[in-house]
Amino acid sequence: MKQLALAAAWACAGLAQAAPDLIISNGKIATMSKEGEFAQAIAIKDGKVQAVGSNARILKLKAAGTRLIDAGGKTVIPGLNDSHLHIIREGLNYNAELRWDGVTSLKTALQMLKEQAARTPEGAWVKVVGGWNEFQFEEKRLPTLAEINEAVPDKPVFLLYLYGLGFLNQKGIATLGYDASTRFKDGEVQLGADGKPTGLLIAKPNAMILYTTLGKTTVLPRAQQLNSTQQYYTELNRLGLTSAIDAGGGGQAYPDDYAVSLELARSGKLTVRTSYYLFAQKPGKELEDYQRWLGMAKPDHNDHLFYANGYNTEGGGENLVWSAADFENFLEPRPDMPPQMESELEPVLRLLIKNRWPFRIHATYDESIDRDLAVIEKVNQDTPLNGLRWFFDHAETISDKQLARVKALGGGIAVQNRMYFQGELYWKQYGAQTRQMPPIKKMLEMKIPVGLGTDGTRVSSYGPWPSIYWAVTGKTAGGLSVWQPKDVLSRYQALKLMTQGSAWMSGEEKLKGTLAPGQYADLAILPQDYFSMAAEQIKNLESSLTIVNGKVVYAAREFQQYAPALPEVEPDWSPVKYYGGYQNPAQR
Repeated sequence: MKQLALAAAWACAGLAQAAPDLIISNGKIATMSKEGEFAQAIAIKDGKVQAVGSNARILKLKAAGTRLIDAGGKTVIPGLNDSHLHIIREGLNYNAELRWDGVTSLKTALQMLKEQAARTPEGAWVKVVGGWNEFQFEEKRLPTLAEINEAVPDKPVFLLYLYGLGFLNQKGIATLGYDASTRFKDGEVQLGADGKPTGLLIAKPNAMILYTTLGKTTVLPRAQQLNSTQQYYTELNRLGLTSAIDAGGGGQAYPDDYAVSLELARSGKLTVRTSYYLFAQKPGKELEDYQRWLGMAKPDHNDHLFYANGYNTEGGGENLVWSAADFENFLEPRPDMPPQMESELEPVLRLLIKNRWPFRIHATYDESIDRDLAVIEKVNQDTPLNGLRWFFDHAETISDKQLARVKALGGGIAVQNRMYFQGELYWKQYGAQTRQMPPIKKMLEMKIPVGLGTDGTRVSSYGPWPSIYWAVTGKTAGGLSVWQPKDVLSRYQALKLMTQGSAWMSGEEKLKGTLAPGQYADLAILPQDYFSMAAEQIKNLESSLTIVNGKVVYAAREFQQYAPALPEVEPDWSPVKYYGGYQNPAQR
């Protein structure tokens, strides 16, 4: 250990003495090492932060080969890190989707739908897959089926709304062949007075009716999936994201559906450091999945050509067993997990803990968390966790009692801004709430590790800034204050949760999340000052320049000259080519 410490000290000394590859000067650099700490300049060497300090001090390190970027007085933050994003799956589909994320008018959204249909070829679907709700629109309502059919009468359309509803136009119904006899175990194909499907799909409460239907829509061919994944990663860079922890997802089978991102990682083309958890796909076969994956994947094995921890298997979850899933469809009452849940979850946990695989568990409600914890505690008695990293996802209604049990077991909690999209629906179902949901302030008070994220893209948007906005205001997309004033986070706290906080979920809290010597050189230069701008404008932030591993991966506005080349969007009719992704009118 002494030899390792000495070697590390020599390495740091060498890093400090070598000429930097890049210096960013004249900035308001939020080191995030402590609240209120800012520097003027930062030096980067070999993908890591070499030094931070005043312009005068850092510019003295400049040598002939050092690249200089003048930040122009703008705020520089550590790159954002989403603790729960379905990044790999969305990469495969991004170019085929019309995104309503950030659109503020239903009239505009329907016009986009109409325009996209006009350029979509025969046989391809026009689809909007999550990331929106009615409360973001000035009209404060959902589209009607009549409006959808009027906008697009001749191409199949599918709209996914949260975990609760799907909308098909008449052409979509005909394409799928849905009729009065179409049945789903946990959902309803709504029929009209004429006995025919209206186009409305209703989850009750399980969303499989929606995801099964989505699976029947356009799938891009392999070459276009490669392009789509590159475009999506760059889109995340545009929003200041430099790391993400992939929570797996339904319809995301390992290893087949990871082949595209793996190919791009091995060629050094992924621009967001990605740690991914493996999500069991078949009810009743979860243990077999994990037994097989133990021989195929290894946590902390990096497949990225250029970045340390650039593309890693992380562990198991968020779906460890299907019987433990408590779908957060707030249009329907809370579901109870079936009685066999414990007997199915226990052997999977024993397998993962014995083999030292980190794990995460989807759990929305306190009632579910109580049962999950009982199984974890039972396994821990004879197969100890001993510091193994594990955490709950979501935990909107977790109680203080269950938080204490999480703390005792060394767990953490990854929270997301699902209440930004569903706060009004939860209040309608359960009444106005006075307890913070999720109780982030209590988690922090108890020193439980907390990471912030989005749960994009099928329900919430992948945009990180609305999540940060929600954390500092306690407001939904529609402006409803769902938290008490005492519960909102400071801007420093919120940013820390989506940088260093999220890094805990991949065991990297000592490597990323601050701009300090030895940390990964992942950062974003913002067009406005996050720390002083009007709170209502935070949700519209994006990056002007994003750096990962010391290299520029995205640049716009006054930094456009540094922008790397990106392949043209494929296919030619892709909505991304015409609209981009997250709609940010304030930044256009």
